[in-house]
Amino acid sequence: MKTFCLWLVLTAFMSASAMAAKAPDHFSFVFKTTQGDIRFECPKGWAPLGEQRLYELIKAGFFKDIAFFRVITGFMAQFGISGDPKVSAQWADAKLIDDPVVGSNVAGTLTYADSGPNTRTTQLFINLADNPRLDGSGFSPVCKLAKAEDLAVVKKLYAGYGEGAPSGSGPNQDSITHQGNSYLKMNFPKLDYIKAAVIK
Repeated sequence: MKTFCLWLVLTAFMSASAMAAKAPDHFSFVFKTTQGDIRFECPKGWAPLGEQRLYELIKAGFFKDIAFFRVITGFMAQFGISGDPKVSAQWADAKLIDDPVVGSNVAGTLTYADSGPNTRTTQLFINLADNPRLDGSGFSPVCKLAKAEDLAVVKKLYAGYGEGAPSGSGPNQDSITHQGNSYLKMNFPKLDYIKAAVIK
C-alpha cells in the first residue's frame, strides 16, 4: 500500500513537472549578451517542436556563456554549442523532427541550424538579413526579434573570424563540442557570448 501511494505521489510530481516544462502558446525571452539585451517573441504555430525545445533549453539554463561562434556579416549569427563538453554530450542525440516552414527567414528571425533533415538539436542562428532562400531548404523560423532596434545589437556581434573551419579561419564546431569554451577563449578571444537567457 505504501509503495502504491509513493508511486501515485511520484507520478503526480512527474506529471506536474512535465506540464510546467511545456512551452506556452506564445512566449517572450531575452538573451543577455556581451553586446546588450536581444529580445525575442515566439508566435504561436510557427514551429511548435522547435519552440518547445527552445523553451526547455532556456528553462534548463543551457544558454550560459554560449558563444556566437559563426557570425557572417550580411547573413547570420550562429550559436548553441555549450561551453561545457559534458552538456554538449547530453544533447548530442536529442534530435528533433523538422517543423514545416511557416514563417520566412527574414532579418531578425531565429532559426535552428541543422546538418540535414530531422537533425535539429541546440544550434540556432539569427538572420542578419532577409534570407528567403533558406525557406526552401527546410529552415523553419521559430521566433522573431521583439523590437526592431534589437537587430542593431545583433549586428554588433563580433564577425571578424568569418566562416568556421575547415571552410574558413573561424572556430571549428567539433573542437567547440569536445573542448568547450577553453578552446574558444584561447583561440578566438574576441567572440561575443550569451551570458544568460530569461523568459519574460
